[in-house]
Amino acid sequence: MLYKVILYIHILSVISSIGPFVILFPIAKKLRVREDSGNEGYLNVFQSVVRLAKHAGHVLVGSGVLLVIIGPWTWKTAWIDMTLIILAASLYFLARAFSPKLRKYRQQKEGFSETADSLRNAVYIYMALLLIMLWFMVAKPVLW
Repeated sequence: MLYKVILYIHILSVISSIGPFVILFPIAKKLRVREDSGNEGYLNVFQSVVRLAKHAGHVLVGSGVLLVIIGPWTWKTAWIDMTLIILAASLYFLARAFSPKLRKYRQQKEGFSETADSLRNAVYIYMALLLIMLWFMVAKPVLW
């Protein structure tokens, strides 16, 4: 029963990590044009989604570790190893991709569309990393 509860928490944290990023695509499009208010509301939503993903990621990693400890899988399992490698890449990417670009957007006087496009591309890349990890967790391929 404990395994199932932790698995449920793990799945909820995956949904919380991936789901909110979907709303960032139209927001990035709106950020291409700077309005008088500086699009502060859109920037705040963007930042909140990234913050939510970070905290959901903490729960995701913690519950994943518990699942490996009490479950049937070991740390030598190929899909777990690949997920951990991609997780490390996504954490590095998350730290570098959003906060500096959002800060740059707030400070810019012009060239907003390039920064907005850069944010949109970062969302695509981050979503791809998350979906690859999700595929490994669901498909559990035997690679070695």
